Amino acid sequence: MFDLKTMLRRFTDVYNKDPNSNIGLLISILHGQLASVLATFERTREWKSIDAAEGVGLDRIGENVVQPRGASTDEVYRVLLKSKVARNLSTSDIDTIIRVLALALDADPSEVKIRPKWADKDDPEPAALSLIKVPIRRLNEVGMSPFQFAQIIQQTVAAGVRVAQIELAGTFRLSPKYAEVVKGTNGLADDEMTRGGRLGEVYVPGDDYALPIN
Repeated sequence: MFDLKTMLRRFTDVYNKDPNSNIGLLISILHGQLASVLATFERTREWKSIDAAEGVGLDRIGENVVQPRGASTDEVYRVLLKSKVARNLSTSDIDTIIRVLALALDADPSEVKIRPKWADKDDPEPAALSLIKVPIRRLNEVGMSPFQFAQIIQQTVAAGVRVAQIELAGTFRLSPKYAEVVKGTNGLADDEMTRGGRLGEVYVPGDDYALPIN
């Protein structure tokens, strides 16, 4: 967009092109209105992205993909929208499920690992999956509980397939040496509490509110 001086230069020399002149002040009003319209157009363009949209903008995207918000925050709703878009194209095989979950959590596919339960030596089960690794950090960042994430997973797998267990992987590691504290990115936090490993957990159904997953 042209700045004010560029707009004034387009007038013929019979006009006073000083920004403080009458014509300059009039054009400055027009310039301000055009700038406001341009900013609105730019925001509209940016809000077509799930990552950039907020509030009602996300609701409009949800209407397009038939995914209601319910009581979800914007952060959780973005996960629902991404997973719905990916599930619309899913063939329900393990590789596709990994891609769907990685897309929903904005994580690398290598961070998600799935094991078919029928191959479990200790407790085999047909038509069941065990997610042996999912990054818990992303759930914490968006404020989604393991129960809510399990809903997304159950909707992603094929009909009749049960999700038996979800292990949310942390990064915390114990010291390899007895009675020795090892500080670092995967151990105990440093004195400034800026580094340290994150604890993981195994999914257990709770009383959290259900997400309106279609």
